[in-house]
Amino acid sequence: LITERDKTFPFAYSSLKLLITGPASHYIYQPVVPTTVPYYIAKRLLLDRLIFAPAFLLLFFFCYEHPGGNWADFQSKVNSSYWPALKMNWKVWTPFQFININYVAVEFRVLFANMVALFWYAYLASVRK
Repeated sequence: LITERDKTFPFAYSSLKLLITGPASHYIYQPVVPTTVPYYIAKRLLLDRLIFAPAFLLLFFFCYEHPGGNWADFQSKVNSSYWPALKMNWKVWTPFQFININYVAVEFRVLFANMVALFWYAYLASVRK
């Protein structure tokens, strides 16, 4: 049975990827932390892991859990699933993002991340159940 959430998720999620995640993945790291800054490799990784990862994961939860639902359901889902998902995000994505934001050419970053994301989204789907 397809719920109202299942109908709105593709639009909400693709909008998130198109408007926020895609541009950020391509362009945000060099201007924010240029290579002339001391320890730029570590600073880029910390920026991604401590600022972008929590924000993008929260947006993911919002795109899927909130449309068609009420605010209390969304808060309950975030309270029960967000922290475990964020910790797993840090474990899984940190080594890949270290490579991606520091060594992969800008034009291939999204492709590299999408290869890892295939497995990551399978994990998120299992957490949802």
